Amino acid sequence: MKSNLLRKKLAGLQTWDKIVRLDKYPVTDLKSPVARKLIETGREEMARLGGCEMPDFVTPEAIEALQLESTIMESSAFFKPIVGNPYLTPEDPKLPVDHPNRMTEPTRVGVLAYDQYPRDSLLRRIYEWDPLMNFVGEILGLPAIYRYADPMGGLNLSVMQKGDYLRWHFDQTDFVTSLSIQTSDVGGDFEFVPMTRTETDEKYDDVSKILKGDRQKVKIIKNHPGTLVLFRGRWSIHRVTEVTGARSRLMGLFGFDSKPDVKSSAHLYDIRYGRSSVLEEPPTFEDYERASQK
Repeated sequence: MKSNLLRKKLAGLQTWDKIVRLDKYPVTDLKSPVARKLIETGREEMARLGGCEMPDFVTPEAIEALQLESTIMESSAFFKPIVGNPYLTPEDPKLPVDHPNRMTEPTRVGVLAYDQYPRDSLLRRIYEWDPLMNFVGEILGLPAIYRYADPMGGLNLSVMQKGDYLRWHFDQTDFVTSLSIQTSDVGGDFEFVPMTRTETDEKYDDVSKILKGDRQKVKIIKNHPGTLVLFRGRWSIHRVTEVTGARSRLMGLFGFDSKPDVKSSAHLYDIRYGRSSVLEEPPTFEDYERASQK
């Protein structure tokens, strides 16, 4: 059984130096010269591009375990195809048909919620590790940072299988923190246009051009397994291209915010997780395997 192999891999990952490349990313000592340089570089990239990526953040051994645990669980991800505009808002019929508010695309992405993660999950352990949260907060220049108080939204696994696509859109949160676990064979590239809009200018003409296929300012992040990415998606329009290969694209999404007690709405629960009630106890990896064999 895959769960037995996973147990063996997890047994070899008991200390953080076995999980995170602390030689390259000394997040347990944010005052060290290496850490300060990383933070300085990260802040510069966030200001210039709206995001920064940190390749090889986790070790190859940790990636193997993360891929194995994610593939054990991915069949339980919730999929709900939707069609919408890049603002994640209802269309306004009073606007011209070529206004970006009325330019819609389909989206299909599977999601596994926080309460579905086994208590001994490695990704859960990484998300709940304070040094990671503090490192993210330092790069973002925040005086304080908090994990979501949301029992479903705190930690998610994004699952994209053959034919899945995440449309061009802006986020409704200030920033997103993600860890690439597995890339698809073909497709599944993260594309974005840095700082597409500002707080004072929506730049609708620019957005419209992008939606119509203008790629002059499009940048791509390949998200190789083990890469940690911070991204300000509220201002930079972005998408994930269609997955066309057989292998799933798997991405861990960490719920951090500058404010405490952040929770999702009932509407988001419905479209993202397909339910409103929280599991009393998370399944085990063995539970997932037994369910897949039925």
